[in-house]
Amino acid sequence: MADEAGRPRLSDDYVRALARESGATEQQIRDIASLIGTDRSSILREARLLSRDKG
Repeated sequence: MADEAGRPRLSDDYVRALARESGATEQQIRDIASLIGTDRSSILREARLLSRDKG
């Protein structure tokens, strides 16, 4: 599913789970998904790198 902008749409529960697992915020997860797609392992990799750089 895609929203009006043509970006991938992740469910809120899925976004929350990815955020908890990676240490990134829910908005960061959504931003990552809009850039690289909805592949779970790719999102987690990028989110972990992002949260590591902030910490």
